[in-house]
Amino acid sequence: MYRVINKRTLVKRLFIYFIPLLLIGLLVGAPFLLLFLGSFSLLIWHYYQLYRLSDWLLNQQSFNPPEGEGAWEQVFEGIYQLQHRNRKKRNELSALIHRFRDGAEAIPDAVIVLQNDLSIYWCNQLALKVLGLQWPTDQGQRLDNLIREPKFAKYMHRGQFTEPLELESGHNIEQILEFRVMPYASTQLMVVVRDVTRLKQLEQMRKDFVANVSHELRTPLTVVTGYLEMMDSDMMPPPAMWNKAQNTMLEQCKRMDSLVTQLLSLSRIEGARKQNNDKAVNVPLLLNYIQTEANSINQQKKHQLIFNIDTSLDISGSADELRSAFSNLVFNAIHYTKPGGKITICWQRQNDRACFSVTDNGDGIAPEHINRLTERFYRVDKARSRTTGGSGLGLAITKHVLTRHNSQLNISSVLGQGSFFSFDFSSNKIVPMSSTVQTSGKS
Repeated sequence: MYRVINKRTLVKRLFIYFIPLLLIGLLVGAPFLLLFLGSFSLLIWHYYQLYRLSDWLLNQQSFNPPEGEGAWEQVFEGIYQLQHRNRKKRNELSALIHRFRDGAEAIPDAVIVLQNDLSIYWCNQLALKVLGLQWPTDQGQRLDNLIREPKFAKYMHRGQFTEPLELESGHNIEQILEFRVMPYASTQLMVVVRDVTRLKQLEQMRKDFVANVSHELRTPLTVVTGYLEMMDSDMMPPPAMWNKAQNTMLEQCKRMDSLVTQLLSLSRIEGARKQNNDKAVNVPLLLNYIQTEANSINQQKKHQLIFNIDTSLDISGSADELRSAFSNLVFNAIHYTKPGGKITICWQRQNDRACFSVTDNGDGIAPEHINRLTERFYRVDKARSRTTGGSGLGLAITKHVLTRHNSQLNISSVLGQGSFFSFDFSSNKIVPMSSTVQTSGKS
């Protein structure tokens, strides 16, 4: 244990050292000479100890100090204890910094620490990916020089960070980034960058949804209201005109009823739990019902409908929901393929998976539309969709049904050649024929 030497101990040691020299000097008749030689020797010894101390501090080949003697033993030991405490504090500080950086790396946002002159002091790995920074090359570079956007430079130089800044990503025009800046320490700023692309898309989809529902309901209501205003209780229109008006109003009312039914169906599917999706479904029987309906719908189009169905292939799930998914793809192919086309519906095993596909030789779909087909009310050709009576909800319902059944809709199309819609189910969804059969319900 380290011991502190007090003044009394030092004085006592000096007396013990010099008194014998003085007595011997008196005996030989040269006390001052012996005192001088003793002082000189003591001075050399102290300089030697200083040399050892400086050599250890500068070179420090070993963490342990050299062995000291006398008062220097406590000096060496004191320095060693001080160095040990400092090293312990540095280790604790290093561990704290590592924990801070690990926490910063775990944050799902890009984080950048800037000096007041906007030079980069530190950033996490996500900032390198989101903003395209390079580390350590960009360390010390001004962030406004790396993000070449006048709106960003103006925002940073203005210094008012109460509201966040939204910018399109420089290397991905479809990505929208939100910048939030806050003071950090006394001379630094922290910039938190968040990808809000999905939030913006959902906000836009919500606006489109409200606008489309309003538009879809306004059109048939306007038609019905117009005919009702023409009618007078005292004088009804001629039979020919009444028949036309009645048929038109019935058609528009059916359109509104179909739209509301599909909206309720989509809402029910989105809010339902997955616990109901574990019953055996006789898919061949379900597809047989759909084939009967398809033949009825196809009377005017005169398509060649080909059903390749594996009659032994059943899966577990919800019959009502699966019927919606299957029928939406089949009926869409009938509605949107020019008369006299060829449509192939296939339900077969492929690589231990249950696969369903609908292939048509219609006009095809442009690549820019494919990723948005499952959005609510999204239509490639709005005029043609209204002619065919489509609501723009069928593929949205199909998407949610497949998500609840751990599957996804795959779409491929070539303009002028046709389209291919498909989805499949994993082997653990396939059930043996001996299982309890759940018959199809209403779509």
